[in-house]
Amino acid sequence: MKSPRSDSTPTWYEAGLPAPQRHAPLGGDRAADIVVVGAGYTGLGAALHLAERGRDVVVLEKAAVGSGASGRNGGQLHTGQRREQDYLEKTVGADDAMRLWRLAEDAKANLKELIARHNIDCDWREGLVEAEHRKRFVPGAHAYARHLRDHYGYDQLETLDRDALQTYVRSDDYHGGVLDRGAAHLHPLKLARGMAEAAVRAGAVIHEDTEALEISQQGGVSVRTPHGTVRAQRLILAGDALMRGLDDQADSCILPIASTIGVTAPMGERLKDFLPALTAAFDSRFVVNYFRPTPDGRLLFGGGESYSTEPVANPGRLVRAAMKKVFPALADEPFDYAWSGVVGVTTTRLPLVRRMGNAVLAAGYSGQGLALAPYFGRLIAEAADQADARFDMLTRLPTPAFPGGAHLRWPLMVAAMSYFALRDRL
Repeated sequence: MKSPRSDSTPTWYEAGLPAPQRHAPLGGDRAADIVVVGAGYTGLGAALHLAERGRDVVVLEKAAVGSGASGRNGGQLHTGQRREQDYLEKTVGADDAMRLWRLAEDAKANLKELIARHNIDCDWREGLVEAEHRKRFVPGAHAYARHLRDHYGYDQLETLDRDALQTYVRSDDYHGGVLDRGAAHLHPLKLARGMAEAAVRAGAVIHEDTEALEISQQGGVSVRTPHGTVRAQRLILAGDALMRGLDDQADSCILPIASTIGVTAPMGERLKDFLPALTAAFDSRFVVNYFRPTPDGRLLFGGGESYSTEPVANPGRLVRAAMKKVFPALADEPFDYAWSGVVGVTTTRLPLVRRMGNAVLAAGYSGQGLALAPYFGRLIAEAADQADARFDMLTRLPTPAFPGGAHLRWPLMVAAMSYFALRDRL
């Protein structure tokens, strides 16, 4: 299977920003303390933290800063891990489940502190609604909110019946839900570029248009690129689903899936006919729909997935089918922008974090990367030099390889995803 490539389709995020100052490709061989592969949230979080500690850090990015999922996602920052706490309690035990909860809360706090300290203007707005698309799901969602309050002390959740939900999401498709005042939404590309600028100010070096082609761990580490080789003491692999062929474990445990997003023309006050409180939301489908208002009065809607390693040829078609179900009155609403982005998922939807000799790997956030990845970058930066209990706990998370081997795992996964997508419609 060939390596997935970044989607070059312009996004609403890019269109609203000035052209960034590009970072020159690597220009020959060089040495560093630590080399990072990938200029997304994980790699930039690691580079920033290491540079602030005086380390010589080189970041290699095959395209541009934030050109992968970090700069093309839906901009929703969720609470907790990708899997619910009751699942984690059964899977890793009550003690580690509590540690994972605290780590996720620390990740949100770390991101807010990082944004404030480096004055990153990324349109942060608090509040996120989970909307239940099946009436039978509502009691479970409300019970889980009480579980988080009673066992984890999380008091930011408000349960919503069908009428209360209509004050946030005006759609007959949903039957109730939960408002999380401790979650948020933001402009993901502004965040990625702001983190890159902060890392460079701290002394990190970023090379764009510099693809890592081969890794060696003989006498430290070396990363070969088309423009030269970087030799270092340590390596951080942070390319998520876009670094196939660099590491066997990442290849076997991470599956790239293309998610699609569309952004309407400015809707003005009419946007409140669908999102009356202008709060972001996502729903309970396996193939999740997620949507939010933009600061310039558009509706950003994500829905539909393509089980391919390639960017989606016509992302607007997939998004429109999903949006029509949630908001039928917008069936013919034009999209000014539509794009796809490749995200890495694991079998358990838990992140893949591993130490491999002089290399550290963190990837496979399965849609939870906006909250977790910047903090994980910091954690693996700290773990590059010394033992860290939080990092060790993350390495114990179960993320087995996808079944079927190199030839069968893709069709098997597509069949499973298709089944769950069908179940969403029943």
